[in-house]
Order: sequence, then C-alpha cells, then structure tokens
Amino acid sequence: MSLSPELIERCESKCELCSTQTELNEYIVPPKTGDRLDEQIAVCSVCLEQIENDNKIDKNHWRCLNDSIWNPAPSVQVMAYRMLQKLSDEGWVQDLLGMIYMEEGTLEWAQMDAIDNSLVHKDSNGVILQNGDSVVIIKDLNVKGSSLVAKRGTAVRRIRLDPNNANHIEGKVDGQHIVILTQYVKK
Repeated sequence: MSLSPELIERCESKCELCSTQTELNEYIVPPKTGDRLDEQIAVCSVCLEQIENDNKIDKNHWRCLNDSIWNPAPSVQVMAYRMLQKLSDEGWVQDLLGMIYMEEGTLEWAQMDAIDNSLVHKDSNGVILQNGDSVVIIKDLNVKGSSLVAKRGTAVRRIRLDPNNANHIEGKVDGQHIVILTQYVKK
C-alpha cells in the first residue's frame, strides 16, 4: 500500500519502528479504521511480516523499540507496546516496558489487542484485574525453580495478565519476573 504524503512527512521516509528506509508500507493499527493519520504507521516489510505473523518474530530485530517507544505518534507507541508484550519473556523487554509512558487513552488502545477479552482475571476477592494494576500477595509463596519466597504483603506493581490462562498473572518480585496464581493476590 502506498504511503500518504502526510505519513511520508511524519516518518521522514523511514520505518517508524526500526528506522529502515526500504520498502515502506502503511499499516493501520487495529482496531482503528485508518481514516486519520494518527491511526496509521509506516513500517518496513520486515516489521510488517513479524507484526502479522508471530512465528516469524526475530527477537533481536525488535531491540529497535528502545527508540520507538518515545515516538510522539500514538499509533507508533501502540505498536511498540504490543510488540514488547509479545516479547515479554526477554529481560531487556521488561526494562523497556518499565520505562514506557503513554497517555491513558493510548495505553487503553494498546491493551485492546493484548489480551483475549473472553478471559477475565480476578483476584482472591473476585475483583477484576487489568494489565498494569498493582496487587498484594496474600500468602508466602515458594517460587518454583528458585530459592525465592514471595512474602505475604509484597506489592507487585504493573502486573501483566496471561492471555491464555485466567488464573495466572505475571510480575516482578525482588527483581525476578514470576508467574503468580490470581487466588494468592488481592488488588
């Protein structure tokens, strides 16, 4: 798809995710319609292929997001956030996710596609959890594969919901990224 003159001007003829200057495509960031410039991004064919096919993702290619997360265009911020979420098992990604700042509406847009809306994550009291919430652990938990014990009363900030299991959330405890059962936390 050819780029509009406005998009070419904004992107300065470079991929807005990795800064490559070849084979640029217009990509409409879901679930938007692309009617407005701020709902579109200019991406190279390498980025586009990996956005559209999770099996083709090259983790090292996406280190470029270190710069993209600071792009002033909300659509670029949304795609950078979504790609980081797909790569969240990487340590460097956790650092970037901790640095991201987005306006509330932009963050909501970014999270629209991030989790399966049919799954509802609830804490021990039945309160619905969302990505980015803070929770408190209500029971001492031995972390499998580690000598770490997540103590009762420990706050876990900026949790991430497991998109495949409504009983799992992810977060950092004592600098270690762990999976926690929702029955052992409260909002």
